[in-house]
Amino acid sequence: MMIRFEHTHKFYEGAVAIANLNLEIQQGELVVLLGPSGSGKSTVLKMVNRMVSHDGGQIFFNGKEINSFNVQDLRRRMGYAIQSVGLFPHRTVANNIATVPKLLGWDANRVQARVNEVLKLLAMDPEQYAGRYPHQLSGGQQQRVGVARALAADPDVLLMDEPFGALDPVTRAALQIALKIFTELPVKPSYLSPTTSMKLCCWQPASCC
Repeated sequence: MMIRFEHTHKFYEGAVAIANLNLEIQQGELVVLLGPSGSGKSTVLKMVNRMVSHDGGQIFFNGKEINSFNVQDLRRRMGYAIQSVGLFPHRTVANNIATVPKLLGWDANRVQARVNEVLKLLAMDPEQYAGRYPHQLSGGQQQRVGVARALAADPDVLLMDEPFGALDPVTRAALQIALKIFTELPVKPSYLSPTTSMKLCCWQPASCC
């Protein structure tokens, strides 16, 4: 079991945001949270990596309650891709992608190899793109780099907060095809993604909540 919610609650100023959530996500499973804006989908994601604290119940990651982890260690084991991308503007594509591997103490050769690997898997030639800065990329290319950064450190879990929602249909379809490659790898992370429409999903989910 990778992630488990047990009777989880979240309140904002006394209002119920999440009520009695019970959900299990297995290793390598893709789960989509489907619902309208404001229904708490992103809150569920943020509770997993402790960007938001839950107010009741428990959340387990690899069999341990998430509050038992050092928060930085927990987040470094989880990739996080968001709609607004959030790339560091002063860093090259390669350095953006290398952020977490470097924090984890990977040696330079391993970092470089991983940067090249994820760029190629997302159909971006490292020789062409690794040295560019975010402002030199299109919106779709920036989104690819954001996903590549989320995947760079071989995370146990990939949290995707509608990273393709603002893209045009052609760019979105290309990214969906590229990202689907990761579901076919021998060792793959668990995926949790909220969306307001199944058309915006990364690919066909194993389960939808």
